[in-house]
Amino acid sequence: MPSDPDAKWRVRLAFLSLFAVFAIGVYFSGQLAKLQEGMAVRQNRTAAQGTSEVKQAAEPLKPRADDKSQPLLAMATKAADETDAAIESLTNEIAPPGIAKTIEFYHAASPGDLEALRRDVKTAETNATTFLPRYVALLKAEHDGLEQYARANADRSTATRLLASLERRQAAITDFASRMLAARADYYRAYDNYVAFLAREYGAFKVDKGQFVFPLQFTYNRYNVVAGAMTAAANRVGELDQEGR
Repeated sequence: MPSDPDAKWRVRLAFLSLFAVFAIGVYFSGQLAKLQEGMAVRQNRTAAQGTSEVKQAAEPLKPRADDKSQPLLAMATKAADETDAAIESLTNEIAPPGIAKTIEFYHAASPGDLEALRRDVKTAETNATTFLPRYVALLKAEHDGLEQYARANADRSTATRLLASLERRQAAITDFASRMLAARADYYRAYDNYVAFLAREYGAFKVDKGQFVFPLQFTYNRYNVVAGAMTAAANRVGELDQEGR
């Protein structure tokens, strides 16, 4: 989750390039204050640089300078740009803005504030769980449009090779998107458990010098359990981010 409410997790899809996503990181120390502050997972934008990939993919399609591959590649690039914009727009819908909170929020939050945050987190979890078919539909639309154009404007061999390459890339994109969305859903689920715990303990804990203070060791131990689960989920998202890079 971004510490900046305006920051959004985005996805950049370029033609014949692998899925690139926004990085989600987490800082979570053993101290209660840092544990709390580390709950916000940063999303750092990684833009897919498709130029070199498109150039490499184009090489087997242009054995000579005067062939008909250039209009096909231009169409492919246009289709990729349109899909990229559609995926970015869809991705922005996953998490409501301002979902990440710092310890200052919990210090001043009312029970209503905590419940509102839980609703937003549950919305993000539901979206991460159910959005994959919408990504697949965007990829299919790109594939179908490019296939129709290639069949009509390129020789059969060129069209077949281009579409085979596109299908391999889109299969990799779909697999990665599936795993990343599942990991994000797990994170939001753990995030909800974290907020639910604090809501149950409302009035019993306090914030002193940037740290949560609980009256009982038992409560402190339970806090560490829910906080640790959230960290583990965030770490999994971070691992997938590295794979995406």
